[in-house]
Amino acid sequence: MTVTLSLRAQLLAARAAARALPAADRDAGLRAIAAGLRRDAQAVLRANAEDVRAARAAGTPEPQVDRLSLSEARVEAMAAACEQIADLPDPLDRALGGWRLAAGPRVTKVTVPFGVIAMIYESRPNVTVDAASLALKAGSAAVLRGSSTAMRSNMALAESMRRSLAGAALPEDAVQLVDSADRSLVTELLRANGLVDLVIPRGGAGLIRHVVENATVPVIETGVGNCHVYVDEGADLEMARRIVVNAKTQRPGVCNAAETLLVHEAAAAALLPGLGAELAAMGVEIRGCARTLELVPSAVPATEADWETEFLDLVLAVRVVPSLDAALEHIDAYGTKHSEAIVTRSLERAERFKRQVEAAAVFVNASTRFNDGFEFGFGAEIGISTQKLHARGPMGLAELVTYKYVVDGSGEVRG
Repeated sequence: MTVTLSLRAQLLAARAAARALPAADRDAGLRAIAAGLRRDAQAVLRANAEDVRAARAAGTPEPQVDRLSLSEARVEAMAAACEQIADLPDPLDRALGGWRLAAGPRVTKVTVPFGVIAMIYESRPNVTVDAASLALKAGSAAVLRGSSTAMRSNMALAESMRRSLAGAALPEDAVQLVDSADRSLVTELLRANGLVDLVIPRGGAGLIRHVVENATVPVIETGVGNCHVYVDEGADLEMARRIVVNAKTQRPGVCNAAETLLVHEAAAAALLPGLGAELAAMGVEIRGCARTLELVPSAVPATEADWETEFLDLVLAVRVVPSLDAALEHIDAYGTKHSEAIVTRSLERAERFKRQVEAAAVFVNASTRFNDGFEFGFGAEIGISTQKLHARGPMGLAELVTYKYVVDGSGEVRG
């Protein structure tokens, strides 16, 4: 595919900037970005308010509006994340291993930047800062293409970051925002071989599917989160209640929120009536199996589609199952390999769940909401990978570098 001149110019500028980054004082640039975000907070919030007004006028569900919305606290959190990333160890030029060949030369496996990382994402403007900051720390330029719903917010954030980089004597072209709503530009990015080294999609199933199916540039697939909590026979029901309420309602519009609750039949009668009433009072719609409907009067019948849906909303699918085996079979059939949790008192069943469930992160007696790069101590994340090659789970700095082999000799030749 031919890349349009304007996009090509951006990508060439990003490549030139990327060549200068490894030797630059990237930490100073990140601290300048943090200071700039604080300086420009009101301009960013004004731009975001326009995006939020437009989203509500278009009938966007409130949990998705929450993903879009910024506040002074959220802008400050982005700034603080930049400073935390600056404080992390440099991920470049780390020796991952080394050995000497029989003929004499020394081989060292060394971390190096990708070069130009393109991020294609939806709604959440904090991703604009998280992705750019992590890419910069990892010595790569960031090409950002957010959704049209957050365009004003993203433009304000990108302008602030570019201005801050220039003020810190770093190449401002290391942050590029594709600020057009033209969807064809996404496909051009996906096929910009030689200009883009890596594409990371972050968003709903439709976006991720489009990227995976159309990209010729290497892709790290971040995941749709159809996440489950399984409450085992004999589980601590008060613990289960806290975990389910947190996993579903603490922030329902994000990928690590629980979408399905599986309850062992021996625990269902004691747990579901009270939990169902509590969730209903919090505005959660419960879509349940036949047994759930008997125990939770407010529930509506679940359809087959409900078991495989990432609602990103105050909706929870609930199924009563006869065994751990049945729970594992359900997760295997409908899960997206993102985050899965078990609430149990049984060490044996906990170990079996950890061993057999297919997911990037498995939780025992804890909420799925902890599957997050910031919570894991990475400073921030560029996404949560559900694939197995190169990166899996929250992707921080360690996943945003690649490596090369450096061979140091003293005139040796191969015989």
